[in-house]
Amino acid sequence: MTEKKTDRQTALITGASSGIGEAFARRLAADGISLVITARREKRLRALADEIKESRDVKVEIIPADLAVDEGLKTLEARITDGPPIDMLINCAGFGTRGHLVDLAPDKISTMISLHTMAPSRLTRAALPGMIDRDHGAIIAVSSLGAFLTTAEYVTYSATKAYLNSFYTGLRDELAGTSVKVQAVCPGLVKTGFMETEEYSDFNYNDIPDFAWMSPETVVSISLTKLKKNKKPVIITGFTNRLFVGLMNTSIIGPLIRNTLGYFSRKRVIKGEPALF
Repeated sequence: MTEKKTDRQTALITGASSGIGEAFARRLAADGISLVITARREKRLRALADEIKESRDVKVEIIPADLAVDEGLKTLEARITDGPPIDMLINCAGFGTRGHLVDLAPDKISTMISLHTMAPSRLTRAALPGMIDRDHGAIIAVSSLGAFLTTAEYVTYSATKAYLNSFYTGLRDELAGTSVKVQAVCPGLVKTGFMETEEYSDFNYNDIPDFAWMSPETVVSISLTKLKKNKKPVIITGFTNRLFVGLMNTSIIGPLIRNTLGYFSRKRVIKGEPALF
């Protein structure tokens, strides 16, 4: 099938008010793609939209919405199915937790699962019929290196990201014979505001060497470059991250890494005592 393109494409980006979502918005606008940007923080969305429209000849539509609740999801689903065509759907909305499952508030657990798994699943379902009918489109979800491993304090986060990898791997096979592309992009440590929360108050960015970090712009660039080639539904950004996951999958070194990570994570004490790392 031949991919059909319109003169002016449109991308819908969730979690666009900061971090990787914002980087996607800026990059796609620079490429001449109009935007529908959504997040909970309306003020930041409006500021980003105004800035982009001042410097780029693209349309920017904002939709403030909380995708962890059904009302917010239905608002975006209606925009996708009933509004002007969406050529790209980019699922970036998400957050992190830090703490043992037994100490996390139940509503935080359910919110994370809803936002990381239900929201991209339903929005993908909403976008696919139009993309398949036009034989053109792309869907990206921001997963994580955490999808390939988990330790104490991150069990829910890692599980939701593993879901995304499996979801888009299977979906790629369902879309065989069409020109619709799907991708789960798995960054490692990215310099965003992701860890600027109370739960990470004792986390010091300077404790991590510079080579381990990646900018949101680099993640976006790698994602879009790999999307054009469309060889793999799950991609890992950065040589160091790919090497790490490769070692995790070896028969000897992999179990050693997992056991070591598990050992140190079990050594963490979470009730008022200092962590070991």
